[in-house]
Amino acid sequence: MDVNFKRYGLYLVRWQLSTPILAGVLIVLSTMDALMATIIANLIGGLIFFWVDRFIFTSKVLDAQWEVKDNIACVDCGKVCRGYRLVKTPNYDKTDDREPEFRCEECSRKKSEELRKRGVKL
Repeated sequence: MDVNFKRYGLYLVRWQLSTPILAGVLIVLSTMDALMATIIANLIGGLIFFWVDRFIFTSKVLDAQWEVKDNIACVDCGKVCRGYRLVKTPNYDKTDDREPEFRCEECSRKKSEELRKRGVKL
């Protein structure tokens, strides 16, 4: 399973921010029955954080720019090692590539230079 650590980190920050917000709601509702106040606080939290979570897990802004995998065969030289591939830049998008091409570090540098010469912004 691949983990986008940028998304995961934002989710953890969002999770921590929900605590004081929902605690504030519970303080405001403290005169109510505890169970009812908790239900209302959770509904308010759901109304707020659904949209935040939706952004975190679907936003293209948070997509990984590079993908790295261990034990690949470099598409250029055949060396088995850690492999790299450029996924997305402002004017380059291989997000939906059905056959992604991974390269060793040396071949990846060469490919990056080739892409720069073609006008791809790295």
